[in-house]
Amino acid sequence: MNEQSLRLTVGAKPGNLAVIRQALAGYAEAIGFGPDSVADLKTIVTEACMNAVVHAYSDDAPGPIEVGARPHGDGIEVTVRDWGSGFKPRPADPDDPGLRLGLPLIGTLSDGFEIRGGPDGTEVRMVMELAPEGRPAPEEERADPEATKGTVMSIAAGTMVRPVLARVISALAARADFSIDRLSDTVLIGDAVSAHDAADFRNGTVGIEIVDDNGRLDVRVGPLVPGGSERIIKGLELPGGTSLRKLASEINVEQASAGSGAPAEYLLVAIDQ
Repeated sequence: MNEQSLRLTVGAKPGNLAVIRQALAGYAEAIGFGPDSVADLKTIVTEACMNAVVHAYSDDAPGPIEVGARPHGDGIEVTVRDWGSGFKPRPADPDDPGLRLGLPLIGTLSDGFEIRGGPDGTEVRMVMELAPEGRPAPEEERADPEATKGTVMSIAAGTMVRPVLARVISALAARADFSIDRLSDTVLIGDAVSAHDAADFRNGTVGIEIVDDNGRLDVRVGPLVPGGSERIIKGLELPGGTSLRKLASEINVEQASAGSGAPAEYLLVAIDQ
């Protein structure tokens, strides 16, 4: 299997925990993890993220959580990062209205974890030995916490994009009260992006930002090489004159530049209920 890492950035809100769990589940299943191991992974990630949601930021100044996953030896490494005031582990207290889990359960379900904290936030690193093949992916540039607007995901183009993106989009569409038919439409558009040629994505990495608000999903795909957006749009055309473009409320192309200053563009897709 090719080395592929996942990076997901969301706002530190309880409602985003489902999005994180679905993304990690899709990633782990794509690597080959079984249901029990996936369930354990979702549990420890939820606990680490919940501590960030509850303790990292003040109520009037919420910030982002960044979750990363990558193959690690014979298992998987997951990191949960915030830029808040510090980690405060929750005890296994029966009166705690949260998950009532705490650090002991993370230690029990994982094969190793560590916490690094300071004035610039906290990072929790967890390793589970689940027997996929692969080696650690190289470190990637971190997301800008000030620029986070919704759910931000980046993953190497390839077979792992579809199961992760489909779960993330489904979770967000369900949260926006999309009907079953409209949710299916949203997943179909995501599948078309997932299946697109990796050469049109800068550095072979599929970058997606999704903002869900007022019954609408605004999806921003990129950065893409010049012309990549139009090729994705053409890929929405199906035999027999059918087009997946009709499933979107709006489709636009935004010209911009990549981090290096090279010309780039983003595909903007809006999907209403």
